[in-house]
Amino acid sequence: MSEVKKLEKILKTLANNRRLAIIYYLKKRKNAKVGDIANAINLSFTSTSKHLMRLFNADILEKEQKNLEMWYKLAPDQNKIVDFIISNSRE
Repeated sequence: MSEVKKLEKILKTLANNRRLAIIYYLKKRKNAKVGDIANAINLSFTSTSKHLMRLFNADILEKEQKNLEMWYKLAPDQNKIVDFIISNSRE
């Protein structure tokens, strides 16, 4: 995938207030399971899972299964744009 296509994918993924809320929440918490994220951003478990998968597919998040629960955290090596957004968040 070209750099332009990667950037387009990242920007489209970030252009959603729920996904930005997830990023800000994970910045504070470091890692969290789907249900906790859903409760924190006042969204259903199913919708939250779909947003988390979009963020994961754009390499913004990492995931790890612990028992029956999926845990997410911010990926350590971010695109510069994602890193800028995360480091300048005020929520």
